[in-house]
Amino acid sequence: MTYTDLIFDLYGTLVDIHTEESAQVWEKTAIYFGFYGAAYTGMGLKRAFRAAMKAREGAAGQSYECYPEIPCEEIMAQLFEKKGVKKDSAALGKNAAQLFRIASIDYIRLYPQVKDSLALLKKQGYRLWLLSNAQAVFTAYELRLLGLHRAFDGVLLSSDYGCRKPDVRFYKALLDGQELDPSRCLMIGNDRETDIAGAKAAGLDTLYMHTNLTPKAQAAADPALLPGAAPAGSRHYEYEGSSWARLTQLLLAL
Repeated sequence: MTYTDLIFDLYGTLVDIHTEESAQVWEKTAIYFGFYGAAYTGMGLKRAFRAAMKAREGAAGQSYECYPEIPCEEIMAQLFEKKGVKKDSAALGKNAAQLFRIASIDYIRLYPQVKDSLALLKKQGYRLWLLSNAQAVFTAYELRLLGLHRAFDGVLLSSDYGCRKPDVRFYKALLDGQELDPSRCLMIGNDRETDIAGAKAAGLDTLYMHTNLTPKAQAAADPALLPGAAPAGSRHYEYEGSSWARLTQLLLAL
């Protein structure tokens, strides 16, 4: 077995999701704010949220290797406080963030065979880790909704760590925290510029999945780099599509 540890991205790799942060979603969230005395229009809330988030990101600093991740529930709480609603602002901010997320989801579902594939990989002795650019305030709950909350040996969500892929610090949080050997780890993700670029910078082998949620500008998978077909000693693989039944068999053969 070439690898002992498989590290997964979530959205676009294991989970198919479509969200739309429409004007109506902002309006409905503004109604929730109004229930507790924080008066916003939908557009006003959107502008206030984006300005507050930009200010927090600026304070955190951003450079080529620094990609800050700010918990959105903290921004929501800040917006309650800005309107003078300070009692229970943290709880209200969490609820507002979850309400906004739920209202924005058109659909959320696992790609076919994901659960069975993860179970098989674990049965074969792999340790499974989740490393996702995500807000814990809703992603932790979405994992439960999808039945993935017990599928991994560990779950790292970027909002809990203050940085996001491709920031090497996020990968190091997993590698150092779990004392993993980078040479025995394979990162699997659907975005060349975040999942794959960051993993390579952290010294990991990589598998790029070209799925329906891969950014449109990114190239399709190269069949010459398919697991099992890639040159001997390859540290990077590519796979077209989201058929986990097939991909799992290819992984088991590495």
